[in-house]
Amino acid sequence: MKNFKKHWEIEQNWQLIFPLIGIVSLLYSAHKLVLLFTKEYHIIATIIGTLLIGFILLKITLYLFKKLEHKWKVDYKWEMIRIFIVFAVTGSSSVFVGRPIIGLIGITKENLNPFLYWILFIIIGLIFYQILLVCFGWLFGQFKFFWDFEKKMLRRFGLNRFID
Repeated sequence: MKNFKKHWEIEQNWQLIFPLIGIVSLLYSAHKLVLLFTKEYHIIATIIGTLLIGFILLKITLYLFKKLEHKWKVDYKWEMIRIFIVFAVTGSSSVFVGRPIIGLIGITKENLNPFLYWILFIIIGLIFYQILLVCFGWLFGQFKFFWDFEKKMLRRFGLNRFID
């Protein structure tokens, strides 16, 4: 445990919540992926598949940490986990917020060309993603990181006048 804390620069026990949330989320994602690919539910196969896909996802995540560690300016390595959690929660939440909004507008796959429907769905989801990213960043104590990230993204979209 000391090596784990040292590697992730964890100084206080409450900071262990972020690696724990990360591992649980990773295993949940692996489990959902296994359920997508299996027609029948076999507990042993599901457990083995979840652990296998979880291991693969963990390797990919650790690779991304290594690549982004020097690019993103954070004080401690464990904050990277917190940032990844914010991205995950924001992505899922923007879909859950976007669906009812597009329904309230009266847009469905049945009354609009499917191509246009998905373009509008992505645009609406992207708008809410921008807002939720800063909100969840604030809730997870990473407002400055996500506000700077948001400003960079808005500049790339050519929306400089909305920044400062």
